[in-house]
Amino acid sequence: MITIKSVRELQGMQKSGRLLASMFEGLRDVIKPGISTWDIEEWCQKYVKSKGGRLSEQGFEGYKYGTCISVNDEVAHQTPRKDRILNEGDIVKVDVTCNLNGYETDSCTTYPVGKISKEDQDLIETTRKAMYLGIDQAVLGNRIGDIGHAIQTFVEDEHHYGDVRELVGHGIQPSIHEDPEVPHWGKAGHGLRLREGMTITCEPMVEAGGDWHIDQRTVDDPNDDWVYYATSDGSKAAQFEHTFAITKDGPKILTLQKPYDGYEKYLPHFDEMDD
Repeated sequence: MITIKSVRELQGMQKSGRLLASMFEGLRDVIKPGISTWDIEEWCQKYVKSKGGRLSEQGFEGYKYGTCISVNDEVAHQTPRKDRILNEGDIVKVDVTCNLNGYETDSCTTYPVGKISKEDQDLIETTRKAMYLGIDQAVLGNRIGDIGHAIQTFVEDEHHYGDVRELVGHGIQPSIHEDPEVPHWGKAGHGLRLREGMTITCEPMVEAGGDWHIDQRTVDDPNDDWVYYATSDGSKAAQFEHTFAITKDGPKILTLQKPYDGYEKYLPHFDEMDD
């Protein structure tokens, strides 16, 4: 079921999104060569709890951690690990959902670890741009397929990367995963029509090797059968994700990070509206 959010709900989600965005901003100074992905998990847990929130992925569908931290060819859903030390030249994806006072938001950022290659920087920037091109299509009257078509055209036709099909964006609130599904590929003018008050995520995953297929793998832990995903060809992958609301004034991103880099048009102001 797709829920249309009230002003009160949007205000709550905006506060949750601000907290999550500030966590990602802080991670820029945390992520560096020599730390483990478990160090990132601990920092995120401590930061969000100190602000009155919680990492709501923990406990969802049996997941044991508050973050998903995927490195290099790991596409998504990998667990934080004490023995996974980040090295110069790695790229690391940190995917987190945040609950603040009952309101959920979801975001992901890909970080360079130290100095990275130009090829990896291009992959990161292309993925980030693809996400915003998809969000640009989230206007009243458009359809879900318009979001995916914009991303697929940019990623595959213009840059010849692989645009992952098997993992998609989604609705959010009151739970982490709600209807509708939001694929990052598709046909313009097809799919569900977007309505004011919907809150969804856009989270393209892009593979450098040009192949969009992914492999399903199980974590290296005898006490855990958790499944994560990696590129089929061993190439690196990047991901970005925002939670945003559909409004009459265009999409408003609830998890937008500072500096806004020209994306101020996406800033929400639901806290200035009367319920």
